[in-house]
Amino acid sequence: MANRIVLDTSALFSMEQLPVDVEAFVTPGVLKELERYKDRRASLWGDLLHVSEASKASLAKVRKAATETGDSTRISPTDAEVIALALDLEAELLTDDYSVQNVASHLQMPFRPVGIKAIKEVRKWRWRCTGCGKVFDNEMPECQVCGSKLKSTLSRKN
Repeated sequence: MANRIVLDTSALFSMEQLPVDVEAFVTPGVLKELERYKDRRASLWGDLLHVSEASKASLAKVRKAATETGDSTRISPTDAEVIALALDLEAELLTDDYSVQNVASHLQMPFRPVGIKAIKEVRKWRWRCTGCGKVFDNEMPECQVCGSKLKSTLSRKN
């Protein structure tokens, strides 16, 4: 049996051709993104890409992991579906999206970038108030101390 890979939209944008000797999977959301950007790869590779949906259980794991890393507002629903599908299939994830890599790494999933360098470690996002400077572990609409906007920042510790 061929190796299984799951591709997100960023990986497909970086590829000239699909890897050989693999069983390639995408989610319906990836195909919609390609269509939205009028990218022809979906139609050219249509027979080579298996379209599948992730389980609800894996989607829940991905959402929990994204919350733990602070990536919950950085990954799209399609990103979450792609990570969850890779979990379901026990497949390698191909992505050039750093937030997707961060969540996959947090879940200890195999991933590989296509057109960029991979992240080296899991990073946790925190939110710093633009007014008083207080740092929060969770994203909020505004600072609980002074009411100013919050800006995401990478944590110095995990």
